[in-house]
Amino acid sequence: MKTKYIFLLMLGIDAIILFLETSELSISYHEASMLYGDFSFLQAIEYISFSIFSQNDFALRLPMILFHMASCILLFDISKKYLRYDRDRLWLILIFILLPGVISSAILVDSASFLIFGLLLFVYLYENVKIKYIYPLLLLYMLADGGFVYLFFSLILFAWYKKDRYFLFFNLFVFSSSMLLYGIDTQGLPEGHFLDAIGIYSAIFTPIVFVYMFYVLYRRYLTQEIDVLWFVSSVALLISLLLSFRQRIDIEHFAPYLLVALPLVAQTFSSSYRVRLKHFRIKYKIAFVLSLCFLFFNSFIVLLNKNIYLFIDNPQKHFAYKMHIAKELATELKKNGFGCVKTDKQMQKRLKFYGIFKCENNLLLQCNHKEADVTISYKNKPIYNGCVTIINNK
Repeated sequence: MKTKYIFLLMLGIDAIILFLETSELSISYHEASMLYGDFSFLQAIEYISFSIFSQNDFALRLPMILFHMASCILLFDISKKYLRYDRDRLWLILIFILLPGVISSAILVDSASFLIFGLLLFVYLYENVKIKYIYPLLLLYMLADGGFVYLFFSLILFAWYKKDRYFLFFNLFVFSSSMLLYGIDTQGLPEGHFLDAIGIYSAIFTPIVFVYMFYVLYRRYLTQEIDVLWFVSSVALLISLLLSFRQRIDIEHFAPYLLVALPLVAQTFSSSYRVRLKHFRIKYKIAFVLSLCFLFFNSFIVLLNKNIYLFIDNPQKHFAYKMHIAKELATELKKNGFGCVKTDKQMQKRLKFYGIFKCENNLLLQCNHKEADVTISYKNKPIYNGCVTIINNK
């Protein structure tokens, strides 16, 4: 019972922080393109949220936060099979919540949060219900998002390993169908981005967690301790690294698969720690404490990112610059009586979400501080200066 209350408290604090963070961000060009582009499953979910809560930042990010909360619950239940002690499961959830990539997926509108939830839901159902109920779920995944194509390929290999002929043929079907529907981008000249991929993985999981995760997956391969979690995470990681030798990959399509391996990582670490005498556990304690320190530090950087503007000369070099400005700019334009403007393509689409539409009469351009009609500042530091020129077409 105590474990349940601690878990709910962790989820509650996490949810509050994420909801507070929604007020700090503006819609990005990528998010706006998803909303106003071709139909997608994620777009449909967003419009359902808008129909209930109206079009605002809270409604925009609410579905992602709900997917994140559901993922925490699923991970907590899945970990029962791998972790004997409740406190180990709580530590696992804390690490999951603190991972920079998980924080980003919980508040940014893209397929990552839905993929994490979908993969964990599949694992939970696969381990707790009859296999026949998995087939309609995989069919739904095939139609919902192209990011699940690596799940289908992983399950092809898993079914072959388990000698499950029916599951093998079914996954061949959904894999082929998904490839026809969405395909895989292999355009452009071959370029090596292997080190870039490793760097991004390290940033998403922190270097210590990623290296240990890679070690656990390799170790389990050598010892043949492989199950559906191992196949889902290892195959996706291998595909991403192989593709990175040729092209720049979309890590958000692969990183969710590695998160599925967290129960395996926690089980290996817990077992290795407890089989040793106390005076041989020191290096494990140091590694764990360092990992938590990295995670807390990175989490604070992500959540308090606007303070970074105080330490950089060029605001556009800020890692979250593309998630800022638009909301405040729209508010200032409305205060100055401008309900529509013409500006660059990316900002135009972002302003549309906040009720500033396109017109030919008011031209909005970035300019220097002295000439600015609109200035957006964070922590008393100007990061955007805009000039509005009224064009008379008569």
